[in-house]
Amino acid sequence: MELYSLGIKELGNKLKKGEITSADICKSLLERIERINPKINAYVNLDLGFLQKKAKESNVSSYNNFLAGIPLAIKDNICVKGELTTCASRILSGFRPPYDATVIQKIKKSNAIPFGKVNMDEFAFGSSTETSCYGPVCNPWDLSRIPGGSSGGSAAAVASDIAVAALGSDTGGSIRQPAALTGVVGMKPTYGRISRYGLLAFASSLDQIGPIAKTVEDCALLLSVISGYDTKDSTSVNTGIPDFQSTLSNPIKGMKIGIPKEYFKKIGIEKDVYERIEESIRLFSNLGAEIIDVSLPHTEYAISTYYIIASSEASSNLARYDGVQYGLRLKDASTTMEMYKKTRNMGFGNEAKRRIILGTYALSSGYYDAYYLRAMKVRTKMLRDFEEVFKICDCLLTPTSPTVAFKMGEKLEDPLSMYLSDVFTIPVNLAGLPAISIPCGFSKAKGTELPIGLQLIGNYFKENLILQIAYNFEQKAQVYKIKPEGL
Repeated sequence: MELYSLGIKELGNKLKKGEITSADICKSLLERIERINPKINAYVNLDLGFLQKKAKESNVSSYNNFLAGIPLAIKDNICVKGELTTCASRILSGFRPPYDATVIQKIKKSNAIPFGKVNMDEFAFGSSTETSCYGPVCNPWDLSRIPGGSSGGSAAAVASDIAVAALGSDTGGSIRQPAALTGVVGMKPTYGRISRYGLLAFASSLDQIGPIAKTVEDCALLLSVISGYDTKDSTSVNTGIPDFQSTLSNPIKGMKIGIPKEYFKKIGIEKDVYERIEESIRLFSNLGAEIIDVSLPHTEYAISTYYIIASSEASSNLARYDGVQYGLRLKDASTTMEMYKKTRNMGFGNEAKRRIILGTYALSSGYYDAYYLRAMKVRTKMLRDFEEVFKICDCLLTPTSPTVAFKMGEKLEDPLSMYLSDVFTIPVNLAGLPAISIPCGFSKAKGTELPIGLQLIGNYFKENLILQIAYNFEQKAQVYKIKPEGL
């Protein structure tokens, strides 16, 4: 097999045995990128010289981990010192951070190679990666369809074998939903498990960096490296880092998997998605898991609650982009206020403006209690729902997305329909829980084979448990071995 098609574990084994070098991996990957990226539009900034230099410098024998010498793609909202980091927005044109995000420091310390910024929805506002100033990303399974978002560039790059693995960020499903729609593995860790220092903020109480990979084991390997307490992030939690890989193959017989009834109302879920999830539930039962019905009664309020909280925090976080300190500045203005207005008008796209306006309104005098404060109270009730169900089950199983990948442009003019794409992932972020999306089958109802993902939700800091359950399913189902054709 070509080196670009292999994952972290397989390449790491070959590197340790001396069968290949990091330079060999990079050469194979770069040749693949040159052929495929023009079709996918996943990479928006690729420093080939840096990649080749680091590959030659890599000394795998000095590092006892599987990431040594492995190149990794990085979402365009994670700071890499000296590299363009724009959040796929004109407002940050030309911005090169003077520091590395903590996750990048950890990756470099492991002797992995962070290279290439990948495309995303502008400031992570979206579920389709169509709002980027660099243009949309295409789904490798069908180039006329979206890859999901906002980490669509990360997921599409991994799915099309132009990245071994990638980092994304997840605010309301932005790792898991694109992972599901492109047939790869994506994990949103517990809020606080991974430092957010160096992640350009969307909604600070919801954002979390996480891995996107080809297999559950690769996801566990990358998670082990980027996890950990960080004094530079006040929301980082000082808890131990388990050996996520060591428990993967442990059997799941006797584990209790909860099926929330609110997530399985057939209205809104495509027929093929529903059928693949039902098949997956039966497979878990065959593996010895106990399937139990549970209820999360406040689920129906998740979308409304999320978009008030996320937009409010976004309007606060994005207030810093005014053309003064960094990024775009329009100079044909006679006053400072006029410069602010012109820069923000030209710098932000329509979806960014929509969310800033919505959030500013929700936080304004006279509306704060009616919207933001009430949303925070509902968020607490949703958190309590999860606390109750985890008293009787080990994890929850749901669809990741109610639909397969839709056509480009299909929902751009219908924001509400677009927002509903994240209906199954948003509650996890509101509660700060860990969750993973893994491929569970395909749909042919749209005239082409399109991936479907299932989501496993765990209790706080139980990433090792949901990785174990996901791995058992993955090894039995073998769906991950099916790759998109015709690229």
